[in-house]
Amino acid sequence: MKPNYSDTKILRKLLNEARPFHTHLFLILLLGLLATPLTLLTPIPLKIAVDNIYGSNQLPELFSSVIPHWFINSKLGMLGFTAIIQVLIISFVQLQSLGNQLLKTSVGEKLTLNFRARLFRHVQRLSLNYHDSKGTADSIYRIQYDAPSIQWVIIYGFIPFISSIVMFVAMICVIIRIDAQLALVALTISPFLFIFSRTYTSRMRGRYKDAKILESTALKVVQEVLTSVRLVKAFGKEEYEQERFLDHSKRGMVTRIWLSFAEGGFGLLVNITTGVGSALVLFIGFKNVFSGTLTLGELLMVLAYLAQLYEPLKTISNKTATIQSSIASAQRSFELLDELPEVLERPNARTVKRALGSISFENVSFSYNRSNTVLSDVSFNIKPGTRVGFIGRTGAGKTTIISLLTRFYDPNLGFIKLDGIDMRDYKISDLRNQFAIVLQESVLFSTTIAENISYGKPEAKFQEIVNAAKAANADEFINKLPDQYETLVGERGMKLSGGERQRIALARAFLKDAPILILDEPTSSVDIKTEASIIDAINRLMKGRTTFMISHRPATLEYCDFFIVIDEGRILTTSSELHLALKELHRFTERELARINVSSI
Repeated sequence: MKPNYSDTKILRKLLNEARPFHTHLFLILLLGLLATPLTLLTPIPLKIAVDNIYGSNQLPELFSSVIPHWFINSKLGMLGFTAIIQVLIISFVQLQSLGNQLLKTSVGEKLTLNFRARLFRHVQRLSLNYHDSKGTADSIYRIQYDAPSIQWVIIYGFIPFISSIVMFVAMICVIIRIDAQLALVALTISPFLFIFSRTYTSRMRGRYKDAKILESTALKVVQEVLTSVRLVKAFGKEEYEQERFLDHSKRGMVTRIWLSFAEGGFGLLVNITTGVGSALVLFIGFKNVFSGTLTLGELLMVLAYLAQLYEPLKTISNKTATIQSSIASAQRSFELLDELPEVLERPNARTVKRALGSISFENVSFSYNRSNTVLSDVSFNIKPGTRVGFIGRTGAGKTTIISLLTRFYDPNLGFIKLDGIDMRDYKISDLRNQFAIVLQESVLFSTTIAENISYGKPEAKFQEIVNAAKAANADEFINKLPDQYETLVGERGMKLSGGERQRIALARAFLKDAPILILDEPTSSVDIKTEASIIDAINRLMKGRTTFMISHRPATLEYCDFFIVIDEGRILTTSSELHLALKELHRFTERELARINVSSI
């Protein structure tokens, strides 16, 4: 059950995320609050000009005590002094604004980077089930586009909200001192703005979240197409994918346009309300000027303060509304952080430097969704250094066994032991360091060949990388490339052929030098000549290591010395002879076909 997120709870969690920057945030708040006294000073030169220079009122004692007499005795001097004060006030206002903006940007970007890094770290630790069900595009969107919500909510929402409240209270106090009646009139619109904000917030949160989901779905289409662009081109589905992208994007666009109208309508309502308040103050203020209870300069000063009074009210109302998009993003980010990995490390887990390599499955059963059983009561024991070949039809459960071996998943029932100890008792990072893996589709990163080879051992020296490449029969083709080991392989290694990618993956396994080796269809997508080169490298790589190999090619399995035949998630037989294992699988397949034919009559 997902937790219920209120605005207050989300803000509290965001502030907790921003704990390392609390000092910086406090400085931003102080710098923002500095705007209050500067704003209060802004109308004073205008009052002096109207009441004391143009009019005949006496200068308040506060000013007459600090202004030189030769300024006071000359209207031209007073005008010049007023102009200087005006320039100084404006300069300080602009300096405060510039400093505030620079500090906000700096701290905001650091906040976003930290939050984004935390989301990325968490996503990597989530179980494969999560990624299989959610897809990568949703996680990418949350990391890249939802993470900045932390700066928009805290720096551009919460802090201005606090500053606006302080500004509002200060303005009210000043206006009350000038004319309490006008202050009361000005405050009459406040309850209406509060009601408008609460209503808007309660109704719009869901809409903003829907917009985020639609945008994430459109990104999912882009990600799927660009990672499968060869397939899309091969089937001529460019126009179909274009329409699919436009369909998802248009729905997001319609939602965004609707939200824009809603924001605009809310802003219009707020501005009309404050306009009504200003009109009332203007009407009553001039009545007080005509009755002599208020000077024209004081009225102008009140009107100037009123504009500043309503600005915080507008900010409070508008921030409450416009921040809802960021609140929705923050909620999505925390929902991601609330996802727990299915594979958890136990407290006080064991460390392991280099395992001997004995593996045992004890009555292991497993299903991906707790309903359809993939493995049922699987048991076998493998001694260190044994080369194990898995034989079985597609979907028999071979790859699932490999996934359980590396603890991508944990079994629902039974135990998997490494060197006689339950794998769940080891530290996950230590456990996975015991495995070197070469998959059917070799995964390379869009960096250099050298960096790809040293991925499992980044501290390796260049000569170690070269030696690993030689052992994998990759050195020859690498040296023919323009930049040799510094050659960029492109996204997913697409600048290289399948055989070249596979040999780099083998070199990576050589360099890691793990005690347990996993080979999943290592020669399925290469020609005969390349296959011979890869098998030669594999044969060297398997020496002294416990090896688990999946392959449908008998020639690849010939180098194994123990075979496990598996079908429909159960072990049919084990054998040290390849031909006997293949024969048993063949007999089982014939029985299954006969059973199916009989049942269909």
